[in-house]
Amino acid sequence: MNEIGSMLKEARIAAGLSIKEASEDLEIKDVELENIEDGSIGAFKDVYALKDYLSNYAKYLGMDENKILDEFNEYLFEYTSKIPVKEIEKELQELKKEETKIASPYTIGPRKHKKSFYFIIYGAIFLVLLALTIWSIRVITVSNHVTTEISYKK
Repeated sequence: MNEIGSMLKEARIAAGLSIKEASEDLEIKDVELENIEDGSIGAFKDVYALKDYLSNYAKYLGMDENKILDEFNEYLFEYTSKIPVKEIEKELQELKKEETKIASPYTIGPRKHKKSFYFIIYGAIFLVLLALTIWSIRVITVSNHVTTEISYKK
């Protein structure tokens, strides 16, 4: 990043511009332009804003903006790829620990009941069927006698 900043600074000085003039023309704070020229990437919270500033600043100075952005992307890749794999794995494990399941009636599978629950339900159904059977037998029989003849009144 220092190389990119020094290239931009040299181009600005060669054009005879001050930081203040470039800041006013680009509508970028002069402090931010100084941070870009010093290579202070940590001063920027948003990498995308920094890339936008770099692109606009390179265009303003008559430089090849794609070349500047390519160098910046290479710098970012080298900077971010130096994170050890063990640290990445450690972070992933911590994220898994912190991960909480979101319960929804649409995503939760059916609840599994204990065997005793099913035993009670089936027992109750059996008793109801038994009671209905006994009741229907009593209705069909008259005074404990099974009717076998149909009687007619004249």
